[in-house]
Amino acid sequence: MNDTSLIQLLLIDDDTELCAMLSEYLAPEGFAVTVMHDGESGARAALGGGYDVVILDVMMPRLNGIDALRRIRAASHIPVLMLTAKGDDIDRIVGLELGADDYLPKPFNPRELVARLRAILRRGGGTVDAMLLHAGSLTLRPAERTADWGGQALDLTSTEFNLLEVLARHAGHVVGKAELSEQALGRKLTRFDRSIDMHMSKLRNKLGLLADGRSPIQTVRGLGYQLIN
Repeated sequence: MNDTSLIQLLLIDDDTELCAMLSEYLAPEGFAVTVMHDGESGARAALGGGYDVVILDVMMPRLNGIDALRRIRAASHIPVLMLTAKGDDIDRIVGLELGADDYLPKPFNPRELVARLRAILRRGGGTVDAMLLHAGSLTLRPAERTADWGGQALDLTSTEFNLLEVLARHAGHVVGKAELSEQALGRKLTRFDRSIDMHMSKLRNKLGLLADGRSPIQTVRGLGYQLIN
């Protein structure tokens, strides 16, 4: 019987050595880890219920991580963190488009993995319900691609929604323009590309100002943009 005081984590990865290491590392952090070594078994387990969060590797036998995520998202909103090969932008972008909550390139620091997992769980209110994403006055519904600001519906273009979702998932932290371009626009940032700035200007106009007169989207010179509460 599962210990309800622990976070139930499903780890889907065919690297048995990595799985053993992560299981040992995550236990003292309050995670009860169940391991599956192929995408088909992992997707079936994720849909079977009982888990709070899933770690899903992209490269796996029987069913790759992208197809496993597609199968999971067809019936569940359980939070999913994807593990991708370092520099593999395509897998990362496709994963995010299919509904992955976050991604982490291999190799990674286990401490960063724990921080990402806790952030995912906080965004989901500590439950498996990740249908709503809250950041201050902002509410996003990624599955429906709709957004409210202060209870009022926002009329957003697809690109604006993508950008706002990336900022919301990193609320309170600066997101670089290169990362915004890759995650929201699906392309690498080029030297003279000003499209991010243009879209951010339109988003600012639609969101209006906070009570203290500041824009909720702050420019951090030389770094990127930050959504503040």
